[in-house]
Amino acid sequence: MSLTLTNYWWLLIWLFVGGAICSYFPKRRELVNDRVVTRWDIFPAILLVLPYIIWAGFRGDVADTRLYRLAYERASSSLSAIPALFTGDVKDPGFKVVEIVLKSIIGNHNEIYFLLIATFQMLCLSFVFRKYSTKYWICIFLFIASTDYMSWVMNGMRQFVAATAIFACFEWLLQKKYVSLIAVILLVSALHQSALLMIPIVFIVQGKAWNMKTIIMLIITMVVVAFIDRFTPIMNDMLQNTQYDDALSSTTDDGTNVIRVLVYSVPALMSLLGLKYIRSADDPVINICVNCSVVTMAIYLVSMVTSGIYIGRLPIYTML
Repeated sequence: MSLTLTNYWWLLIWLFVGGAICSYFPKRRELVNDRVVTRWDIFPAILLVLPYIIWAGFRGDVADTRLYRLAYERASSSLSAIPALFTGDVKDPGFKVVEIVLKSIIGNHNEIYFLLIATFQMLCLSFVFRKYSTKYWICIFLFIASTDYMSWVMNGMRQFVAATAIFACFEWLLQKKYVSLIAVILLVSALHQSALLMIPIVFIVQGKAWNMKTIIMLIITMVVVAFIDRFTPIMNDMLQNTQYDDALSSTTDDGTNVIRVLVYSVPALMSLLGLKYIRSADDPVINICVNCSVVTMAIYLVSMVTSGIYIGRLPIYTML
């Protein structure tokens, strides 16, 4: 069974139809950051993303889906195979553990496997967006319309599991519970090693919007771009023996498309235009999100002149 979309517009059509339906549900008042705010109720919030979970679960061979399906079919269904993953030369053994555990429970039903993974990813997004955004529908719209849904839920699935798991801990980032947050980052780095990038970032994005840390990061980015010929060998050495090792020999990767870089730089650039209002409000959620947008722009700038295959995938941790 496959619910392969023959027309991408169906993804957007449901946003408007589903959004109209969900608008009839009453909003709820709750306490967020010591303030009473109005938010979507949990049921309509889940209802809006439910079709995207189903589409992702029963999709056809979209992007890397076939490779994930083959990997799952080849995975062992015995829990006794797990210890060997940590004694051999297995990259990112955590995701192999997930495959084995799920297969031992649901068997060789890859549709259910994809459905469970998509459920985790989309609910992590939904719960955080619902609680911390004043415009939940806009958040989901941007995620779908930007094609990030297709790029990550149906393509970079393994890395997106790590990214959404960290994103689900946004409250800890907000409350500066670094020990708990770093523990989660270390745990999910077993799923995808690139998650370790978030350890320095959790400190960089703290503080007021466009603070000195983020400005220094941008300056470093400009230096990297200016001296890219010297930076590339260093980057290659750092990425040896990681999940990106097989991409180092690629001759077809000419960097992230400049249009993508411009699009994902819009939030950071717009925040500069309204910086005096952001500074005046001094909202910790907005401050962190602005600083995350600066980090996103900086990484994309580097990926534009290096590699869209591996550097260009790193902004997922902050662009959400």
